[in-house]
Formats: sequence, structure tokens, C-alpha cells
Amino acid sequence: LATGPRQTNGVFYEIRTYDIKPAKMKEFLEMVSKYLHFRTAHSELVGFWYSELGAMNKVLHIWKYDNFAHRTAVRHAVANDKDWQGKFISAALPLIEKQHNEVAYLVPWCQPGKPSKEGGIYEWVTFQMKPGGPALWGEAFRAAINAHVSTGYTKLIGVFHTEYGLLNTVHVLWWNESPDHRAAGRHSAHEDARVVAAVRDSVRFLESQQNVLLIPLQCSPLK
Repeated sequence: LATGPRQTNGVFYEIRTYDIKPAKMKEFLEMVSKYLHFRTAHSELVGFWYSELGAMNKVLHIWKYDNFAHRTAVRHAVANDKDWQGKFISAALPLIEKQHNEVAYLVPWCQPGKPSKEGGIYEWVTFQMKPGGPALWGEAFRAAINAHVSTGYTKLIGVFHTEYGLLNTVHVLWWNESPDHRAAGRHSAHEDARVVAAVRDSVRFLESQQNVLLIPLQCSPLK
């Protein structure tokens, strides 16, 4: 998030969120685990998770593209992939209640992170910021994120700023060893003067915030 150019290349991320019929979540996840390799043959999957707390019966997956022409070519190839369409899509669509997608850029001051080990849990935090974009709230938001990183209790995986979808939205993906480790870290952070000051400055620009605890699938690159 900066007042200058957002990125130096065309790489972006498509964030897909699906609402699954409550009685069909187990079936849907089993199908994903079995057939996802047909889809990942066409483009890079960052991660695939299902919600545990903060939202119910949702899955979230993030795909990386070099540019919009790359996505168009991939979507064309996927539509013509008989294995993916016949074995997964035709069977999975009746299990899905709603689909939502966004296009977002990884902010230039955040390199993609990875957890220190497999296992643990992810936290997907969505911030709806006041209209005006990064020129208005970018520096304060960055300071708040870095204040949490400095405490060391959590691992920053990525910060994504929407380009298509609801604008002035920032998604932050964190990794923690466990929900209890996260809770203890948050408690300590709330008593850290650096965090308190940075958050107090950033919250001036905040409209709303939602936190969702995510569990990665075994077939997810981030797990």
C-alpha cells in the first residue's frame, strides 16, 4: 500500500470464496482433495482452506496469475478440460450455494510468506477501509500490520488489496501454531504499547473488520 504504483508487474491473485450447502461440506472437500490436481495443472494454487470459526460452510482458495491474459488463457483451458469438468465441476456445482471472487494485488511491501512448519491454523482478516485508497490510509495500515509482526507471536503470509470486488478492502492472511497460541499472542499484543499506538492510528480509517479461522486442506500448497 503506497501512494505510488502498486506493483511493478502484472501478477495478481484471484480470491474465490464458496458457500457450501451445510450437509454437503464433507462431500465437497473430499471431491476437492481427489480431483484438484486436474485444476492445478493449469495454474498456480496458493492455498485452499475451509472455515472453522467466524464463518460456516465456506471454502476459500487463492490462485496466482501473471496477468489478465494469463487468466483468460487458463480459464479457457479449464473450460475445455474434460477431466476437470466431468469429474469435478458437474458433481460439485450442486453442492455450492454461492460463489464470490475478487482480484487483488499483493501489496509491494509484503513478500509472500510461508509457515515455519506444516500444521497450525490460518487467520483470514478482512478490513473494509474508508474510501480514498492507500493514499489516505496506506501508511497507517502498514504500521499496524508491522507492529503485530514485530511481536513475533504470529506469521504474516500475505496482504492483499482488492482491485475487483468491494474496493478499499484489504485481506491479511496470518499463520499461527494453534488457536490457543494465537489467543495468547493477541492478549500480549493488546498490552504492547507499540501495537496499541499503531492500531489506534490505523483504526481511524476502518469501516469494518471480519476475522475467519481457516483450516488448510492436505492438498493445499500452504498447509
